[in-house]
Amino acid sequence: MLKVKLCGLTKPEDIEAVNIIKPDYIGFVFAKSPRQINRDRAARLKNMLNPDIKTVGVFVNAEKEEIISLCKDEIIDIIQLHGDEDNRYIDSLRKQVDNKIIKAVRVKSEKDIINAKKINCDYLLLDAFNKNSYGGGGKAFNWTHIPQDIGPYFLAGGLNISNIAQAVKQCRPYSVDISSGVETGGTKDSRKMYEIVQIVRNIAN
Repeated sequence: MLKVKLCGLTKPEDIEAVNIIKPDYIGFVFAKSPRQINRDRAARLKNMLNPDIKTVGVFVNAEKEEIISLCKDEIIDIIQLHGDEDNRYIDSLRKQVDNKIIKAVRVKSEKDIINAKKINCDYLLLDAFNKNSYGGGGKAFNWTHIPQDIGPYFLAGGLNISNIAQAVKQCRPYSVDISSGVETGGTKDSRKMYEIVQIVRNIAN
């Protein structure tokens, strides 16, 4: 079944909302970002969270020890690497923890995705290329760049209520990943979160 990840949660009110909305995954951003949170806040939010919802920790070129500690203390369930991490970095993590690993790809062309298939991760996350940051900046990329044989992947980049149905039907991802598309004024909007999850669930059913 198609999965939903809501990323960049920072507040208790966000957790209260997703406990009702019930996405499959939520993201805690530990990298430098307007949505960045620290370990202590993430631990408090995790304790509030419905245990059926998995937490994804988002990192950019982080010290491996930070990631390993968050995994071992069960603050995050899944690792998302959004920087320049290579197979050596990922293999080193795998020697320490069993958590699944998502590797983000900043897509400019189909070649970027094909090359990324060599990465030793459990899932790719396809995001828009942004020369000024490691994130897509809320912009969509050209979905026709996605190869047919890519395997299960997370689709990110500029997804919102107006284009989510088209994205799901055209791209057939394993999961969609939404952050700024469920915000109003830079803050998570519970109505938008509810609406987008309902759209995805209705398509999946």
